[in-house]
Amino acid sequence: MNIHGKWLILFSHPGDFTPVCTTEMIAFTKAHTYFKELNTELLGLSVDSNSSHLAWVYDIYCRTGIKISFPIIADRNGEIARRYGMISSDISNTETVRNVYIIDDKGIIRTILIYPINVGRFIPEIIRIVQALQMVDCANASTAANWIPNQPVIVSPPKTSEALMERLNEIEKNRNGISWYLSFKEPPKKCIGENCDT
Repeated sequence: MNIHGKWLILFSHPGDFTPVCTTEMIAFTKAHTYFKELNTELLGLSVDSNSSHLAWVYDIYCRTGIKISFPIIADRNGEIARRYGMISSDISNTETVRNVYIIDDKGIIRTILIYPINVGRFIPEIIRIVQALQMVDCANASTAANWIPNQPVIVSPPKTSEALMERLNEIEKNRNGISWYLSFKEPPKKCIGENCDT
């Protein structure tokens, strides 16, 4: 898998042949096309062996017809999991917890999500986070609570008195905010995925 210039979702699961993890592998596979449209790849990880991964993936295919469409790291000694803080000593000294790392196309970790062992991940929210991160990078802006693509983005607050007054005039004219510190602008037409057209 070549991830150069791509975003990456690195996620760990506690173990192969476990019920919650099985539903997540299926859900990530079903959403893989959406991630690819965001220039994003998927990479799973657990401390189980490669043979276990193969048997589990094959079992999922035999029972559902779904082919897991991304690689799973066999981190047998837990070296990668420990380096990324995926093993919680409160729960187990060997099992990885449900971590999700959203890593941008420059190799920088931008978001870390940690789920309990008995709560499955919500894949649409992971997709939305990638969309929001790509939008704020491209638009040089922020996103509001509950932001989804095509909604306005938050303009950075002004840093001088003069800019503050200009912002107030702009808000009064365009009705695009509630105060000098919170105003909005329309997002660029194409700002999510591989290209960014402002």
